Order: sequence, then C-alpha cells, then structure tokens
Amino acid sequence: MNHSPADRPADPPTDGPAGDFGDRPADGPAAHPGSRLADSSAAAPGDHPAACPVGAPELFTWEFATDPYPAYAWLREHSPVHRTALPSGVEAWLVTRYADARQALADGRLSKNPAHHAEPAHAKGKTGIPGERKAELMTHLLNIDPPDHTRLRRLVSKAFTPRRVAAFAPRVQELTDHLIDRFIAEGKADLIHDFAFPLPIYAICDLLGVPREDQDDFRDWAGMMIRHGGGPRGGVARSVKKMRGYLAELIHRKRENPGDDLISGLIRAGDHGEHLAENEAAAMAFILLFAGFETTVNLIGNGVYALLRNPAQRERLHLSLDAGESGLLETGIEELLRYDGPVELATWRFATEPLTLGGQDIAAGDPVLVVLAAADRDPERFENPDALDLARRDNQHLGYGHGIHYCLGAPLARLEGQTALAMLLRRLPDLRLAVEPTDLRWRGGLIMRGLRTLPVEFTPGVTTTQGDTLSTL
Repeated sequence: MNHSPADRPADPPTDGPAGDFGDRPADGPAAHPGSRLADSSAAAPGDHPAACPVGAPELFTWEFATDPYPAYAWLREHSPVHRTALPSGVEAWLVTRYADARQALADGRLSKNPAHHAEPAHAKGKTGIPGERKAELMTHLLNIDPPDHTRLRRLVSKAFTPRRVAAFAPRVQELTDHLIDRFIAEGKADLIHDFAFPLPIYAICDLLGVPREDQDDFRDWAGMMIRHGGGPRGGVARSVKKMRGYLAELIHRKRENPGDDLISGLIRAGDHGEHLAENEAAAMAFILLFAGFETTVNLIGNGVYALLRNPAQRERLHLSLDAGESGLLETGIEELLRYDGPVELATWRFATEPLTLGGQDIAAGDPVLVVLAAADRDPERFENPDALDLARRDNQHLGYGHGIHYCLGAPLARLEGQTALAMLLRRLPDLRLAVEPTDLRWRGGLIMRGLRTLPVEFTPGVTTTQGDTLSTL
C-alpha cells in the first residue's frame, strides 16, 4: 500500500558525520569528526612547500561544524587563499574573501569538470556525489563547462522558467499548510524531520512530474543521500543508482505521454532543434532533485534557528507579516542566506592552467573550493557582517553563486523559503527551541551546512484543512 507523503514522517537526515559532494571517499567510511580531520597548520606537500601561518585554526571538527565563522574570520585575515587537506585526504585551496570568491566563481580557468583534477590515485572518487559516475549521471550543470554547459543550461532554462515556479506557489502553500497540520496539535515538533525535509522533496517531485504514488521512494532515496556517513555502507551510491534507474524509466514514460511538468518540459526542449541525450535528461533531473531539496532543507532549518536566536529580528518580521507586508520577508530570506546559508562551500572547481588568486599561485589541476560562508561575512563587503539584519539592502551575497553557474533554482528556493517562514511565524507565533542551543548538532559535511534536528515547542493550534485531505498530497 502506498502512503501519501504526509501520512508517514520523512526520515530525518541524521548521524551524518561527513559530507556532501565528496568530503569522504565514495561510500567509504567517514573520518570521525571528533578528531583532527585536517592538519591546516602543516606545510602542503609537493609543489606547494610554503608553510601556513602560525596559529592557523583547526578545521573540520565537530566544534568547527557548530560554528565555523571564527575560523573563517581568521583565514580571511591571515590566509585568504588557504591550502589544506580535506577529511578525505584530498588537498584543495579554500578561498575566503568576498572579492577573491566572486572572482573565482566567474573565472573560466577554474573548470567544473572533474577531468581537470590532477587526481592522484588516492583522490579518485572523492570529488563528486558518491555513485554518480557509475550511474552515468555526471553530465549535469555542476560538472560541465561551456560550450556543453551553455547548451544544457539554455535547454533547462526553457523548461525551468520563473513563470513555471510562480505558478507553483499555490502547491507550495498547500504542502506547507498540510505539513504544519500534521504536528500543530501536538505542541512540539522536530522542524527538520517534520517540516524542512519533507517540504522541498515533495515540492520538487511534483515539479518534476514524479507521480504521487512514487514519491515515498524519492523521499527514502533523498534521506539516504543526506545522511552521508550515517547510513549503511554503500547506501548513498545504491540510492543514486535506484534513482537513476527510476528516472530513465520515467523519462521514457514522459516521452510517450508528456504532461505539464519539468521533465516533460526538458524532453520538449530537447526535441525542438537541439539534442538532449537520455543520460543528459536523467542527469539534469537528478541534479535538479538533489540540489533542489537539501539546500532548501538547510535554508529553512538554518533560517528558523537564526530567527529563534535573534528575537528582535523575528519580532520585526512577525509584525511585518501581520501587517500584510512582504518586503521584509523578501529581504529577510536574502539576509538569512548570507548570514548562515545552506551551502557553506561552492562545489568543486579545478584549475585548467596555472593562475594567481588572492596572491597565491595555484597550479594546473589543483582543486579550488570557494567558501561562500566566509565570503558572505567579509567585513570588507558587508557592514557589521556577523549581525542578522533582515532589512539589509546592499546584500549581493554569494549564497546562490555567481557567474554562469548561478543557481538555476534560486526562484524556487526563494518561494519555498518565504512560504515556509511566513507560515511558521503566522501559525506558530510562540515558536521556541525545546532544547538548549548547545544540544543541537550540525551535520559535519563539507559543502552543505545544516542542522540534524531542530526540536521546537509552541502552543498547540488547530489544523487548517477540513477532514482528512492528506491523501491528496
């Protein structure tokens, strides 16, 4: 028997000590975050003999995952382009200043294609989503450069339009209300497990055109993918393989019987003059799903937590919403993305030729990771950067990236984030943490930044739906 998405709670992304997009070997054991994972004060081997500055902070520990911002402040000041060993053993450059980060994100000499990684034997399989190579899902926008990137982004943009996202707003609202209805009478919830995780996964499934009866499978695969080291060995790669097989079958069905959904739109875009291979369509659907849910899980979780920790800002937003205004909500989402965004480091880039960045010489084949979380708190760019200011106007943050790889799904993320925060504040006006902040744990990943759980309490409320309408989800 199939269950509707809200009939059974989504599996929470818990116990994932290591991380996203390759900070551990594909399907291999994660390094234990309680230990020193990377000796950031050691001199880099090989062609990079220069020693790091004395006093360099310890990176990639549980303490660092909880609050990386002091370490990033130190790096910005003393070693803004910083070579370090990652938990997987791969060495990479971390770029932490805003000006350097913006330059790197738009620099054509920094390729997204892993083929440009010098990739010594021990690094193979450690710089991508586990299982995507074997599942033939590499040809997506995060892994390719122009001219292939230009062609594919143009095709995807034809299907994933702002108009399509805007038309999807009522469905996002419906999902949001139904999920809150599931726990509002209890007076308590885990906002990650009960809300932030299921909302985007079911939203993106609907947008892609995944039938309702199949969406539980996607929920399970997605849950495994963001558990990372916490699931069974090989679980991520198996989930990716299952998702790949399902998407191939779904694309075939959509070719035979297209609908008004994103996958059908991808197929139509590829069938009108430009070629979209089956593996490209599957890879694009996969990355839209993968990139479209975990970022929103973290945006909602991190955003709610930031508001709970900044009661004056929260009250200001609450009053604005009660007055029927939307301006502060719109600028507030951008500020939450800057202040403690869902993507801590931009995905991998590889130097295609020797170049200089922030005064550091980078060799061809070197991996470069732009630290968005550090750049977005650079005092050279943002006034009082460690303060949350929901009304901040001059806020050209890098949370959605910059350049040709600027996030295609930004309009959907904004829609989901604004809807989620607005409805939580309106329907749960006395929302509060149910634990001490020191009891919360962050998923210790490399690319993404998000809470494992977010236990909250509130005065029990009433549902907005009439009768049992959850089966319509």
